[in-house]
Amino acid sequence: MASDVDSPPLVGRADRVATLRSALLDDVPPGHTAAVFLTGESGVGKSRLLREVGEGLRAAGALVLTGSCLDIGDASPLHPLRQALRRFDAELAATQARTSSTVRGLLQVFTEESTGPDGAGALLERVSRGLSLIAEGRPLVLVLDDLQWVDRSTRQLLLYLLAGLGDLQLSVLAAVRTESLQGAHPLRRVLTELRRLRSVRVLDLAPLDRADTDRLATAIVGRPLAPEAAELIWRRSGGNPFVVEELARDVREGRAGLSDTLREIFLARVEALPEPAHAVMHAVAAGVEPVEHWLLARAVRLPEEELIEAVRSAVAHRLLEGADDGYRLRHRLVAEVLADELLPAERAALHRRYAEALTSAPAELHQARLAHHWRLAGEPARALPAAIAAAREAERLHGFAEAHRHWSTARELTAAVTGPASEVDGVELLERAAETAHQCGEHARALELLEELARMPGAPTTCALHIRRARYLAAAGRSAPAEAEYRLALAAADCTARERVTAAAHLAELLLHLGRYADAGEQAREALELAAGAEGCASEVVLASAALGFSQAYLEDPDGGLAVVREALEVAESSGRPEDVACAYLHLAELLTGPLNILEEGVVVARRGAERVAELGLGRTYETRLLAIATNGLFRVGQWAEAEKVVAAALRHRPSGADAVELLLARCRLSVGYGDIEASDRDLDAVATMLAGGGARHVLPMLILRAGLAMWEGRHDLARQAVQRGLTESRSDDVIVLATLAWHGLRAEAEAHASRTVAVDERAVRRLREVADRVAGKSERAARPVRYVVDGFLALCEAEVSRLDGRGDPELWGRSVAEWDRRQHPYPAAYSRLRQAEALLARRSRVATAGKLLRQAYRMAQALGAEPLSSEIRTLAGRARVTLEERPAERPPAAPRPRSAPAQPAGDELAPLTAREREVLAAVAEGLTNREIGQRLFISERTIGVHVSHIFDKLQVRTRVQASAIFLRNGSD
Repeated sequence: MASDVDSPPLVGRADRVATLRSALLDDVPPGHTAAVFLTGESGVGKSRLLREVGEGLRAAGALVLTGSCLDIGDASPLHPLRQALRRFDAELAATQARTSSTVRGLLQVFTEESTGPDGAGALLERVSRGLSLIAEGRPLVLVLDDLQWVDRSTRQLLLYLLAGLGDLQLSVLAAVRTESLQGAHPLRRVLTELRRLRSVRVLDLAPLDRADTDRLATAIVGRPLAPEAAELIWRRSGGNPFVVEELARDVREGRAGLSDTLREIFLARVEALPEPAHAVMHAVAAGVEPVEHWLLARAVRLPEEELIEAVRSAVAHRLLEGADDGYRLRHRLVAEVLADELLPAERAALHRRYAEALTSAPAELHQARLAHHWRLAGEPARALPAAIAAAREAERLHGFAEAHRHWSTARELTAAVTGPASEVDGVELLERAAETAHQCGEHARALELLEELARMPGAPTTCALHIRRARYLAAAGRSAPAEAEYRLALAAADCTARERVTAAAHLAELLLHLGRYADAGEQAREALELAAGAEGCASEVVLASAALGFSQAYLEDPDGGLAVVREALEVAESSGRPEDVACAYLHLAELLTGPLNILEEGVVVARRGAERVAELGLGRTYETRLLAIATNGLFRVGQWAEAEKVVAAALRHRPSGADAVELLLARCRLSVGYGDIEASDRDLDAVATMLAGGGARHVLPMLILRAGLAMWEGRHDLARQAVQRGLTESRSDDVIVLATLAWHGLRAEAEAHASRTVAVDERAVRRLREVADRVAGKSERAARPVRYVVDGFLALCEAEVSRLDGRGDPELWGRSVAEWDRRQHPYPAAYSRLRQAEALLARRSRVATAGKLLRQAYRMAQALGAEPLSSEIRTLAGRARVTLEERPAERPPAAPRPRSAPAQPAGDELAPLTAREREVLAAVAEGLTNREIGQRLFISERTIGVHVSHIFDKLQVRTRVQASAIFLRNGSD
């Protein structure tokens, strides 16, 4: 929903507000003066900060007078002080007639003294005395905006007062536009004089950083921004709050392009520059930043001294930034504004001068810029070879996104080129464009280009096209068609020995991702056998070895399999091929955080691998996956806050396909744990949309999360459907995932039984118990670490089955607690403690132990931020009258005063019920449904179900009719 925010919040300035308050009030001794001059470019938020600080100082007891200077020179002496006094007089109430009279008298002084014979000194002295009378002993703060336009009399007054020549406690807070203080501006001399006073400070207000820019834009738009929109606002605004606000309002209102307000503001700032500086600004705006000084000199053709002076002026006006590597625009918006100010011929000539200058420089350093400038100069034949050279150089440096742009540009240029340059191999251009699209994460685009390639004369062989299509499909998250393509490649008549190795190795990796570990190991062995008789298969050997090691570690030999994967990583690092290194890191991190359950090391490996593959140009793809693995590991060990940071960093890459699915699932685990239903639904819907043809690797985790979310919402039937779909679609050997799925299914049935809102599906329960038994049997044949993890989930499954009789077995839940404590997984350990306490309370036994368990579970859930779990613990604790927050040891509870408890009627069957439960029972006796009761009492339907369940337990009944009969028998009040 769009926001109506037009007075945006003050973002990113809390430290400045605190600093200014201290400097102007808290740290100023009685009878002394202080001043802070706040400098910064236009729109950086000086006026907003002045208002915020002024209001805070007024609330702290200071007398705050606020005025603004006008761009009218000395025509109105002391204008800002007059304005401030008039505003103050207008605010005074009738009860403050004496102060009002003093204010008006001081205003009259200005009129008399402005033409009086005693000169400026007498005026300044009388103003000082008048301000002292108005302050009436309070600290006085004079807040002045737009001080760059200050008149001579006000400058003299500031010097007089801040030098301590007056007799009042005065503080001054003033804002100055930095770009206006050029040349011999008189305020520069005043600031120079004032800086000598120890009580005067000059602070520069910097633009917002990226995080605060996003916060401000989000507040104005009224909804979370898409990553593309947030990036564009940051890039165009440079963190200038005013520009951020304008751009965000455009997003909110759905306006495209640049608003007239911003266009006119920046044009006015450029127009204020000297004429040579105009040329500099146009040249830098048309260049590729940073623009080196020698290159700028060739583009604008000004004498050296004149060029330096023009650049200095643009820098002083805060439009240009200078650094060792060249010049940059402070705001990219300036380039957009100036783009329409040149004639087409002028723009083409400017780009030609850039290209000609770059042609004389070392070519290998500037191919990308050469292609850019020749293309915009209208010379496609000269741009084409530069674009191809730039693409090859970008690939060599692993800059795949940049390489894809250059290959795409080269393809566009070939359509406009004739003569010898037009003989460039179009098949190669298309092949490289498709491959680099895949490598930089544009998987859908890669598939489109591949289809176009298949229709071209001279296209690759059928087998080669199958292999490429399979790789791109797998990366896009379409596992089933990817598997089919690999098998078509292996069966193709034109498949060479090398291509057969490639197809077999990639198929082994795909089967591994699908959770079919036995098939993956078998396929990996076949690939390695084929590689032994072929040449140039180093990458395929790395891929197959990593898949084989993972399969071996999962199914039979954890130590041996782990050693194989580590060796594959070493081989990949020695080869240096980016995708080999990334794949090896991926398998190692997954193996450690998954089957082997060595979580701490797995998280370290995942994050180290993410840094490494980012260096290799695979940030949007493999780095994203590795960060998703790190997020999952951090989630399991209970470091949810750190996991949030990791997933947020990964999302900045804007991943697509399977990479995005991995990350969304990781984020969704956090959202479900936190109880953020809306965010969880959004991520799960996005995953479901992207998972056309997806395999168990993604579908089963998605369904598990869907079931968990549905249970927290009290929708146990939906949880059951998700689990049953997972059992139907699963072809996975991953007994850990299957055990997790079985637990969620049995938990859903147990929750349904407890809520009495959905009937237990006995057939589903039987099927789930069979699955649990089958998983137990399969895990016996798996490696020891796999059995170790599975045993924890099987303990949960067995304990959930015990809940189906309505009470639960405390011993089974105690075993689950021990299992998860031993694994140091806090979330299932906290959940198990909750259920153990619930089972003890249901049996009316070991109430003290139940209270201890609830307090332990609550501390663990609160530390995680697991709000739904915390809420359920609070509900049970409230029902059992258990205090969750332990009292401090130093304040033991006082002995209770003797008092007589209200007598319960003899034989009152409703005595065990709380007041809320009596309300619910009264509504049950009226024949209302849980939904109708919830609407009446403003409680969720799920909570009503919990209340009804507790009523049945306390009254020892099984039906609503029996409970209603007891209520009516005991009377209603």
